[in-house]
Amino acid sequence: MDVGLCGMAGALQGLSMALPVQEGHSPSWWLQMLGMLMFLYVLQKTPHALLATLIYGSSWMGASCWWLYVSMHTYGGLNGFVSFSAVATLSTVLSLYYVGCIAIYRSLIKSETSTNFQSKNAPGLFAALWTMAEVARGTWLSGFGWGGIGYAHIEGPLSVWAPWVGVYGTAAIASYLCAACAAFTGAARTSQINIATLASIVLLTIGLSALKPEFTQSNGFIEVALLQGNIPQDEKFSAQTGVQKALTWYPQTLKQQTSSLVIAPETAIPLLPQQLPKGFLEQIKSSQEGGEQAHQQAVLIGLPLGDLRQGYTNSVVALTSKAQTPWQYDKYHLVPFGEFTPQGMRWFTDMMSIPLGDFKKGSVNTPSFSWQQQEIAANICYEDLFTEELAKRFDGTHPAPTIWVNFSNLAWFGDTLAMDQHLHISRMRALEFERPFVKSSNTGITAVVNHKGEVTHQLDRLKPGVLLAEVEGRTGTTPYAYWSARWGVLPIWLLCGLWVVWCAYKSRRLRK
Repeated sequence: MDVGLCGMAGALQGLSMALPVQEGHSPSWWLQMLGMLMFLYVLQKTPHALLATLIYGSSWMGASCWWLYVSMHTYGGLNGFVSFSAVATLSTVLSLYYVGCIAIYRSLIKSETSTNFQSKNAPGLFAALWTMAEVARGTWLSGFGWGGIGYAHIEGPLSVWAPWVGVYGTAAIASYLCAACAAFTGAARTSQINIATLASIVLLTIGLSALKPEFTQSNGFIEVALLQGNIPQDEKFSAQTGVQKALTWYPQTLKQQTSSLVIAPETAIPLLPQQLPKGFLEQIKSSQEGGEQAHQQAVLIGLPLGDLRQGYTNSVVALTSKAQTPWQYDKYHLVPFGEFTPQGMRWFTDMMSIPLGDFKKGSVNTPSFSWQQQEIAANICYEDLFTEELAKRFDGTHPAPTIWVNFSNLAWFGDTLAMDQHLHISRMRALEFERPFVKSSNTGITAVVNHKGEVTHQLDRLKPGVLLAEVEGRTGTTPYAYWSARWGVLPIWLLCGLWVVWCAYKSRRLRK
């Protein structure tokens, strides 16, 4: 019974990031809290807390990232059983962060046989440890914070905290509230939790929701055209199908656009420049130099760059008039097994048919592309998952971004919730930095998110098309952007760590 309930609780939490039965596959903050409350209820009853956490965490990770099976089996050519085993192994390994969290928690509370939340400091201790597990999962060993509980709250009452404390801080608040509520369901029913702290969080949340402070200001509008070629992944790198379609559809569609900024997705051109027909890029660039659009239009387009001697990069380049300074963005945070091979894992990648599997890193703080009074900051694929890396663009080294642009190719995952989950990750970034987030993807989701995290424009997925929109750039700095740009996740580690140390000290005194 407990095992099944933990598995169900984890699945609910995984689905809370993008609920399939809800219109638009929106996130569900209440479902995240329900799933965690179910888990905490079981945790207070069972003597097998670590096993319960392992089942809960594995189910949560599996429900969040099951679509990795599609990339490995359907498009990578990996055996179905091996692909399933790889996803299950990853889910289990990621859950170990939370198993460690509960192991430490149990060692610090007074009870040795149960996991309760009745003591005054218990909810805060749980929230601190759980948040540290979230941060560790999102930053250690290349990091994979997909499915983090903060992403379920972009439309809920806790969304007001995003520009102050970011996704990890939002996760800490949600964890605290769940643990505080769980304290009232324990067998002892003698909760001594800090009511003042709980009331303060609730009142501050209500106050922020009522005031709705904004930290950024309008920087004017820019017309944008987002291109979605919809080339299936199993054709994308085929010379006779996907490559030919890309070399035909994108140039033809580009020439028809009159917007001042035209954006094509990650590896829209799936060949290195030296492999392209002679004068291909020059032909696209020349269309930006002549006629009425002279010096008024820029094209940002994804393609691989480099050679065998210097190495290859997953890049975005700007094609503009000759007067414009050349601009290029090279992806910094590479995908393990897809864009680089972790040490000792070459045998695994050799089992899959994945082209362009070894890239070198770009810079974490590449200057934005300056165009028509806007500073356009690029990120590729799941780089928008790493909020602390995007925050570095606000450290004062270069002009701060006014617009984010994400270039993706989610065709690897078919028509799955990966698309919706990725959209909601971008929405959280828009809330944290109060910047619009423009997304151009090969098969979808291609969309525009405003600085409030609202989707204002969106193309139908799995169809070729062009999305036209006016995007409002923003200037100014949120509290989260300010402190995260300078110290990254260090403040979260320090605050949570100090609270854990304090609780350990209090626990030790009580045991004497």
